[in-house]
Amino acid sequence: MRRPEGYDILMRQVEAIFFVASQPLSEETLANATGQSVKAVREALDRLVSCYAEGRGVTLLRMSGGWQMATAPDLDRVIADFQGSAATQVRLSKAALETLAVIAYNQPVTRSEMEEIRTVRCDRVVDTLMKHGLVRVAGRKKSVGNPLLYRTTDVFLELFGLDAISSLPTLDELQETFVRAPEEGDWKDMDE
Repeated sequence: MRRPEGYDILMRQVEAIFFVASQPLSEETLANATGQSVKAVREALDRLVSCYAEGRGVTLLRMSGGWQMATAPDLDRVIADFQGSAATQVRLSKAALETLAVIAYNQPVTRSEMEEIRTVRCDRVVDTLMKHGLVRVAGRKKSVGNPLLYRTTDVFLELFGLDAISSLPTLDELQETFVRAPEEGDWKDMDE
């Protein structure tokens, strides 16, 4: 079988590992698994990214502090149709999204701090976010009562396509986005 030019054994190994991995993998993890240097793995990743950039159905994405194989973003619709989108999507209420944003931007944060920001109780919403794996307990605050601290998870980063929490838009960037008038095609119907 003839392989594309520049397609070597390390690329094949890395590609095969991504195929079976269920979470993003660091370059160090890939180097350990293949017995190669981190530099060699980075070069193989660069070559794979180039290969996948040629209109393929899959791509490599940098997220959650590592790399993960994913379907090409422009094929989201066909994948959702195939998988039965209702069964695979996480549907969150407005309250859950608000609470998730509070946690993401203020983590680690206690429930009482969330409730102070939102001005409503958050018990059930936090439980829902934990059930979906978007939020986790991150220890206890050293204060009266030692309340639990919450922070987002790697599932949150993956779901929102972020490499790290620092990739979240700043509040100024968000305000700028919502102040300008949307151009045609900027806003899509959520039910599409």
